[in-house]
Amino acid sequence: MSGPEGVPRRSLQVRLAFFYAAGIFVAGIVVLAVATVPLAGVQSTVPIDGSAPGAITGTGHGIGPRRLLIGSAVALAVLVPVALAAGWFVADRFLRPLRAITATATAISAGNLHHRLDLGEPTDELTALGGVLDGLFARLQASFDAQRHFVANASHELRTPLAGLRTLLEVALADPDADADSLRAACREALALGGHQERLVQALLVLATSERGAPRLDTLDLAQVVRAVAASRRDLARERGIDLAEHLTSAVTVGDPGLVESLVTNLIDNAIRHNHPGGHVEVSTQSSGTQAILSIINGGPVIRDDQIPGLLQPFQRLARDRSGGRSGYGLGLAIVNAVAQAHQATLTTVARPEGGLAITVRFARPSPGTPLRQEDGGSKSAT
Repeated sequence: MSGPEGVPRRSLQVRLAFFYAAGIFVAGIVVLAVATVPLAGVQSTVPIDGSAPGAITGTGHGIGPRRLLIGSAVALAVLVPVALAAGWFVADRFLRPLRAITATATAISAGNLHHRLDLGEPTDELTALGGVLDGLFARLQASFDAQRHFVANASHELRTPLAGLRTLLEVALADPDADADSLRAACREALALGGHQERLVQALLVLATSERGAPRLDTLDLAQVVRAVAASRRDLARERGIDLAEHLTSAVTVGDPGLVESLVTNLIDNAIRHNHPGGHVEVSTQSSGTQAILSIINGGPVIRDDQIPGLLQPFQRLARDRSGGRSGYGLGLAIVNAVAQAHQATLTTVARPEGGLAITVRFARPSPGTPLRQEDGGSKSAT
């Protein structure tokens, strides 16, 4: 019986058994050679005329080389099958976890991602490998589940405005009494739906780019990035009656400028959008030791601690409309989380007892002497 690509299923066990038997066979030859050569010339002592056994009165021939060779050959002939049997048993015992790994990997490759090895005891290198593979399989399953969930949600989010656009155009075309004003109104609604789709696609592209990692690394100051983004969001904050406060000190880090700007933009947009009228948003940057720290605190509805992990997943919303206006796409904090992971930054999200969130992102500071990239402003909105 053969395994994948025609390789005999137990070829490794056969080879290990032969290697084990060959090692025993060679060791036996060496031992017998070392013992036989000196014994071949030894003269035995025999008592004569009833003398005491301890008195040496004569000599005779010892064990001859022929008898030694015959005995050695017989011993080796018996040793070979015993060594093969022992080698087969030992190889089978130690290859059993590998067979379990192969069988589980084969089942998982067929789509059964819930399978696990669970090798158990004894704890050795193979069980350690099994534990690593179990962790890998678990991450793969979580990744595939998240991907399927993401695709389903993305399809739903894209299908909804498309269906609305189609209905709008069908109604406008089906109205025989439609005049120029009604057609213009339909066109304006169609443009609004198209803008909604464009922003959603842009958010999905930003999320996909963030999850691929940082394509470029420049030295930049978080304070400059926050200052530029906050300036572009002041009108939105003023419209909603939100007090946007900044406490910025230099916080130099290394990262992709576009992705870091997306992170800051989404943090500020979410803090403004999911806030109470007349609420506040406080953004601060600072350096502490080897870290450049960005913090944002906002008011808003009370959020339970067990709801926070869901907010970091794509298309997750606590409510369809928490602020009386646009509810966004549920991608803002997912983008923030992806950008933080791409830069190996630490993201901490805490629900405030009085409502709203306190979010902190800790970036690594660059090595001394690295030139600073000057920001030219601009912002991205991808929530």
